[in-house]
Amino acid sequence: MPKQKSFYVCQECGYESIGWMGKCPSCNQWNTFVEEIQESKGKGRGGTALTNVKPVNINEIQTDNEERYLTGMKEMDRVLGGGIVKGSLILVGGDPGIGKSTLLLQICDKVKINTKVLYISGEESIKQIKIRADRLNVRNSNLLMLSETNFKVIQALSESERPDLIIVDSIQTMFNDDLPAAPGSVSQVREITSGLMRIAKTLNIAIIIVGHVTKEGSIAGPRVLEHMVDTVLYFEGERHLSYRILRAVKNRFGSTNEIGIFEMRDVGLVEIDNPSAMLLSERTESVPGSVTVSSLEGTRPMMIEIQALVCPTSFGMPRRMATGLDYNRITLLMAVLEKRVGMQLHNFDAYVNVVGGLRIDEPACDLGVIAAIASSFRNIPVDMNTVIIGEVGLTGEVRAVSQIDKRINEAMRIGFKSCVIPTGNMKVIKQMKEINNINVKYVENVQEALNILL
Repeated sequence: MPKQKSFYVCQECGYESIGWMGKCPSCNQWNTFVEEIQESKGKGRGGTALTNVKPVNINEIQTDNEERYLTGMKEMDRVLGGGIVKGSLILVGGDPGIGKSTLLLQICDKVKINTKVLYISGEESIKQIKIRADRLNVRNSNLLMLSETNFKVIQALSESERPDLIIVDSIQTMFNDDLPAAPGSVSQVREITSGLMRIAKTLNIAIIIVGHVTKEGSIAGPRVLEHMVDTVLYFEGERHLSYRILRAVKNRFGSTNEIGIFEMRDVGLVEIDNPSAMLLSERTESVPGSVTVSSLEGTRPMMIEIQALVCPTSFGMPRRMATGLDYNRITLLMAVLEKRVGMQLHNFDAYVNVVGGLRIDEPACDLGVIAAIASSFRNIPVDMNTVIIGEVGLTGEVRAVSQIDKRINEAMRIGFKSCVIPTGNMKVIKQMKEINNINVKYVENVQEALNILL
């Protein structure tokens, strides 16, 4: 009997080594190498007759209209690009307890009529799933439940039942008997995902798999996992807040810029059709340090409140804290205020927060952040009916932003009376129709904007 060969695999990034290492040279993580047995060459999948493989001329390939399953949740369909494509493999990741299983169980109930769904759980028994389904009022008669972790059983059941949609919760609990590695290891995750991909493509079954995330927020397992699937969705949100954001980071059948917003309630996840009104519902009138900005997430403009608090420091080194914004960007904007406007902020602590638990990475909110900091520093409130839009450069200039027409239309729909925007967007605004309901003010630099706002 030949001696089995082993190698060591990093459980964070999938880096392979012939010997154990304390620190992974790829991801720089410590104590992540696990020994795995190398597969024998006789167990490979190379048994296909190569003589039967022939290329096909692209003009001879017949394609049908891209068939999709509507999930019954508009926010989910928006992120997916119009629904679940038949034969696609979708990966949903998120922190523990964020609501991944709740979201997928609700989809099982709301998916279009006559769609056969198979829900496979490796973490809960079917009775536990039934208890959660009763709480969420899931009553779909076409929903089949299975508590199983053996991939061969799942593969055989997929071929016999032929469901339209399969949900696997989660990929880290599944295992294949042919591999000696433990469930959740790099080899098992890679092999199970490859097997699910073959099922999805050969049987034309849409499959959604749940993936755990690491403490850094990335999908646990090898990075190749995200490359293998068709779509990668991240379910984000603070656990102590009720709002959740579904974001696509990869989508072969749609845009990766769309987001879906939900609210976690006792009856499950509820879609937020009007996020701007929701985020601005608790604004306080005439309070220094509070401004409204327009952030564009995909094709959806949202009105978001930014709050700033500036107070004298009690230490030699002033504190700078940012929640929902890039800390380095806040430091940069405060330096612009000191150099270009003359505000002496070096002896003041500054705290900046995005209301609602959202995270903003768009430069179009720069001018709003500067206005919030300056408003708190001077103790002068900004008109709550004003929206502030603009990117700020290091010389203090206010640069034009993209899709200004969508931002202005959303501001008018919510009921704002005035808007401060860059002069570079003047040409686009003049081409817009029905803009008489809002007073648009153009600014070229930070000083000019503050003169108007404060």
